[in-house]
Amino acid sequence: MPATTVSPPAVTVENLTKVFKTGLGKQAFVAVQNLSLTVQAGEVYGLIGPNGSGKSTTMKAILGLLAPTQGRTAIFGRPSTEVESRRDVGFLPENPYFYKHLSGLETLLFYGRLCSMGGQNLKDRAREMLVLTGLEDAADRRVAGYSKGMLQRLGLAQALLHQPRLIVLDEPTAGVDPAGSRKIRDLVMGFKQRGITVLVTSHLLEQMQEVCDRVGIMAHGRMMREGRVEDLIAVEHETELVLADASPDLLAEIRSLVENSGSAKLVRSGHPRTTLERLFLEATEETK
Repeated sequence: MPATTVSPPAVTVENLTKVFKTGLGKQAFVAVQNLSLTVQAGEVYGLIGPNGSGKSTTMKAILGLLAPTQGRTAIFGRPSTEVESRRDVGFLPENPYFYKHLSGLETLLFYGRLCSMGGQNLKDRAREMLVLTGLEDAADRRVAGYSKGMLQRLGLAQALLHQPRLIVLDEPTAGVDPAGSRKIRDLVMGFKQRGITVLVTSHLLEQMQEVCDRVGIMAHGRMMREGRVEDLIAVEHETELVLADASPDLLAEIRSLVENSGSAKLVRSGHPRTTLERLFLEATEETK
């Protein structure tokens, strides 16, 4: 019977520590301390934490842009220090920079050539990515006239151009309005359906809970908690019951049953709430 080949994880981080020297006589700054995580192929993993928690430093170490002080990182089994490990990676930094005199299409053609692409294949792929990211109508417009959300989507198109197996996104919705943020999240969901692994950082848990399979919560350079989003945001020992068109008599009966149970207690009651972001999107969509 032939041996089963086990595919390596998309991302492996083992005991990562990164220390920055701050100058003569000054104490060194520990940006990441003894961090370990694994991202399986095909999943969306969110690295979440406040600003300065070490998320971006971890990303740069995974991408081979920073050398770890201790520990190791790997992409699909290859050490991040090897250039070959990055051939299957698409990267969107928090603030991507593009040459403002180029159009959206010219930008993708430029970056495609840097990835050794060319000819009709590159042109077709660039057009395909502009359609995927909703920028086909702005393909010939100069990047200088793009909004923040359009620039982020152009960055996603650039990251996908060479058909990577792993997409790394550093704060992809930073500075983007709710409508643009929604478009970016929809694109991330599309990546997941295509079987592309996504590693994304954010300090906003609410933005990640719709797209991530698992999240790791960082603070002060350490991994504080890790798991499935549903498990992390669930409130233990509480059960939510949502009723529609409940009469006052029915509500009074439910309260009475709870009070007489001897073990349960009613924590709160009232109308369920939406989020400000969802309210904004619903209100703006009504005007279309």
